Amino acid sequence: MKPVEIYTSPLCGFCHAAKRLLNQKGVTFSEVDVMMNPDRKPEMIQRANGGRTVPQIFVGETHVGGCDDLYALEQAGKLDALLAD
Repeated sequence: MKPVEIYTSPLCGFCHAAKRLLNQKGVTFSEVDVMMNPDRKPEMIQRANGGRTVPQIFVGETHVGGCDDLYALEQAGKLDALLAD
């Protein structure tokens, strides 16, 4: 499975929803809390091509986007293929 990284904030409902979906699928992910680590936010913005909102989700080198984008991939049946090696 490709590595998954998600930039989050503890006050973000969309972040919790995205993590819930990943957990339900048994996906191990690393989390960067940009509220606790504000020095990582510029890195997130650069990697997300200017995206400033959380969550910002990455599967391997692929920028998925936010929570809605993650759920759209799941509903289209494309998330599993993206996660696979």
